[in-house]
Amino acid sequence: MLITAAILAIFVYGMIAAMLGTILPDLSARFKLTPAQNGTIALAQAIGLIIASVSVGPLIDYEGKKVGLLLGLALISISLFLLPNSKGYGAIIGSLFLLGIGGGIIVTGANALASDVNPTNPSPTLNLLNLFFGLGGLATPFIAANLLGRNSFRLCYTVAILSTLTLVLHVATPMPPPLHHAELWTGAGQVVSSPVLWLLAAFLFLYVSCEVGVWNWLVRHLVAQGVAESKALNVLSLGFALGLLVGRIVAYYVLQSISALNVTLAAAILMVVFTFGMLQARSAFVAAALVFGAGFAMAPVFPTTLGIAKLYFPDLTATAQGIAITCGWIGLAVSSRMIGSIAGDDPRRLKKALMLIPGMAAVMIVINLALHTMPAAGAR
Repeated sequence: MLITAAILAIFVYGMIAAMLGTILPDLSARFKLTPAQNGTIALAQAIGLIIASVSVGPLIDYEGKKVGLLLGLALISISLFLLPNSKGYGAIIGSLFLLGIGGGIIVTGANALASDVNPTNPSPTLNLLNLFFGLGGLATPFIAANLLGRNSFRLCYTVAILSTLTLVLHVATPMPPPLHHAELWTGAGQVVSSPVLWLLAAFLFLYVSCEVGVWNWLVRHLVAQGVAESKALNVLSLGFALGLLVGRIVAYYVLQSISALNVTLAAAILMVVFTFGMLQARSAFVAAALVFGAGFAMAPVFPTTLGIAKLYFPDLTATAQGIAITCGWIGLAVSSRMIGSIAGDDPRRLKKALMLIPGMAAVMIVINLALHTMPAAGAR
């Protein structure tokens, strides 16, 4: 029941993660939104994610995972029911901000809940869980294009109903009780002051920066190398996205026998190799193979890092995971800006700018080796 509840919650989050990109064309046409307004709407959702992730961990540890998940699902449902009834630009910003808060709560709550399924080795379960995040992300544009005629309002209502049904399931699902309040306040200071937490947070910051760098810039880079845009888009979807999905399935089995720190170390090394290689590729076929390898290498990093946080902080898992996830969202916010600033207005500089990706992956190796010197039960 716990893993089913967590999977449905993260599937809902996967759907809303792909929501804005799916509905924005229709939404812009309905309300005559400018590109600048589209950017502000996306920023509102991102700010909601960051605020929720950094603040919800203590709430979940203090009141229990059920309270956090019910709150997150309720906010998602409310925001998606409100969005089709928006009267203008300001109301849309408010709905997307609320959607970001609900999504941020769900990411932390679902990962913390799944960590309880096998607390001595949570990483396999977390990789299985985050596989459904990817499936949710694939489901949103597919449903919108093939079942709902690209109608953004119908899509909002569809996902809102699914979120509400998931909320009902969570109400009926028994979940672990919260930590004793006195223990929470005693341990919270130790968590925040722990160098391990900030190493994990830096690891996720770098990882998300790398992943977002591929999502946002790979197609443009390949086009600059002479690859046709249609082929470049297929490299991204059938290469990178498929690599992420396959990699998490494989990681579920690998992590049954190999430690989480060793898996993330191997992943960081392979990230350096494959991301450097894909930036040298000039043919679509070679690029697709290397990009698939990059996605496969990146696949276990996010969920396995959260699993490592569970091993280091078994009592205040949501607090530790929430802070680490927040640093990941900050990476999401700054990655493309860093790459764009280096590239400037010259497309020929983009390849040089994208060398940040293997560079950041190399720093991840150093951080992982530092974590190897700070043993926790089951982490090594």
